[in-house]
Order: sequence, then C-alpha cells, then structure tokens
Amino acid sequence: MALRIDDMDRKILDELQRDAALSLDEIARRVGSSKTPVWNRIRKLREGGIIKQQTALLDAEALGFEACFFVLIRTSAHEADWQAKFLKALQDRPEVQEAHRLAGDIDYILKVRVANARAYDVFYQALISEVRVHNVTALLSMEEIKSTTLLPLSTPQT
Repeated sequence: MALRIDDMDRKILDELQRDAALSLDEIARRVGSSKTPVWNRIRKLREGGIIKQQTALLDAEALGFEACFFVLIRTSAHEADWQAKFLKALQDRPEVQEAHRLAGDIDYILKVRVANARAYDVFYQALISEVRVHNVTALLSMEEIKSTTLLPLSTPQT
C-alpha cells in the first residue's frame, strides 16, 4: 500500500528536494511547523520509501564531463538473459546517468556523460563488445536548456 501524504508532507518534501542540506529548524520554519513534527514526518517519508536518498548535485562540466550524449538503442534480442546482461553492462558503467526502456520504435534510451567524443567512443566500443544490439544512434546535446530533479509537488497527484 502506498504511503499517503498530505499538504504538510508536500511542503517538507519541496524544501528537501530544493536543498537537502537545510537544517531541521530551517525546514520547520519554512513550512510553518515545529522541529519534532517535521522530523517525525521526514522519518515516516524515509521509511515509506518516498525519500529514497539525499545526495549532492555536482556540476558535470566543471568536473570535465563536457559531453552529454543521448543514446538510442534498438535490439532484436528481448530474452531475459540478454536483458540481464544489458542491465549489468549499464550498471557497470558510471558514464550512464540514466537508462530507460521505451515503448515504440526505440527500445532503450541512455543519458551518457563523458569528457568528449573520444571518451564516448570508448564507452560505445565497450558496450557493443559486451552486448549485441541491432542499432545504436548517439545524439550529442549541444546545450542543456533545462535540467531539474524537482518534482512538481505543489499540484496534488490523483
């Protein structure tokens, strides 16, 4: 059964997803509550799986990862053993920031962050040496226009 959250939970989550380093006192002040009830709600949200982890967002370009590729993969293999091998290959590569299985003509899309085109080619060659794919198309992002981890919590979900 899914954990039910109310407006106060949403306010707390909104503050945490904007800055998880905020003190408990500051979160309580911002949401109009006191520290103990806010802490109890945060604990409930963690235990209920709503809060998965707290992490720091790093600037990829400042760290030398200047190329972001979106990799479209088509495969003719859909067996469980192929999928397990593919999943392991993706999990073993830190360059893969996101991987999604799709409906439609493309089977998978990957978001791959690397230093440059040469680094992408090294990634690509390693991937296709481990897993058989039918077709791979790599799209280089020329400019990141919007990137966020924030969920739109101000609108209650039905």
